[in-house]
Amino acid sequence: MKPPPFDYHAPRSLGEALDTLAEVGEHGKVLAGGQSLIPMLNMRLAAPGHLVDINRLPGLADLDVEPGGVRVGALARHAQVERSERVAAVQPLLRRALRLVAHPVIRNRGTVVGSLAHADPAAELPAVLALLGGSVRLARPGAVRDVPAAAFFTGPLESAIEPGELAVSAFFPALPPRSGTAFREVARRHGDYALAGIAALVGLDDDLRVTGAAVACVSLGPVPVIVDVTEAAGHRPAAAADWAAAAQAVWERVEPEADIHATAAYRRHLAGVLAEQALRDAAREAADA
Repeated sequence: MKPPPFDYHAPRSLGEALDTLAEVGEHGKVLAGGQSLIPMLNMRLAAPGHLVDINRLPGLADLDVEPGGVRVGALARHAQVERSERVAAVQPLLRRALRLVAHPVIRNRGTVVGSLAHADPAAELPAVLALLGGSVRLARPGAVRDVPAAAFFTGPLESAIEPGELAVSAFFPALPPRSGTAFREVARRHGDYALAGIAALVGLDDDLRVTGAAVACVSLGPVPVIVDVTEAAGHRPAAAADWAAAAQAVWERVEPEADIHATAAYRRHLAGVLAEQALRDAAREAADA
């Protein structure tokens, strides 16, 4: 299959790219990794009048790793972020999630920020950004704004990016001391979109009592669903916390839909099972931190 006709733009600077996007407005699409966009074009699910290729822009593949978190540039590939030891040391949940994204050949080309901009509720990275309370930086000529994850994902394949804006980076905050994370999902085959997935974050105090616990759900709603399960788990030592009750809270909160791959009931069942497993994993990591 062939894509519909479009005008191709290959800007050489960020300013040129922003000017081009401002000019084409809602008729433009950004090409970075293209692992979602190109199939959509070929299947005629998207028909932009203009394609703005940002792959020649300098500086957008940078990874800025600081004690407070990781800023990922718009052209940083999945594989680049996954393999970075500095990134894993500051935010280990990123590596855990990226290892579940598709297949190596796709991770070699696909971009982290592109996955966030695509806003697929079945993707892992939107859940990670939402769970960590991260943000996406959007630019247009003469203006830059940071949009928190809670406001960025507005619906299935819909985000807060406005016509003429470019997502230039994403920020993933570091974990506080005595914190642990985990990621669990079930897919028909490794690399497929998850039938259901859970990213978990657990925080403990110096006595190893649970001070915070939350999960982000994948493929269980139109956007990443965040469920705070701190009260359900109980403010107890991590080893004695009621993770089954926390999982039940997740089971009650999600409203999955059925499709050709799984029933809604099966997805809800997976949500409970995976939530308990992921929360236990995250609590163990926090206790060992």
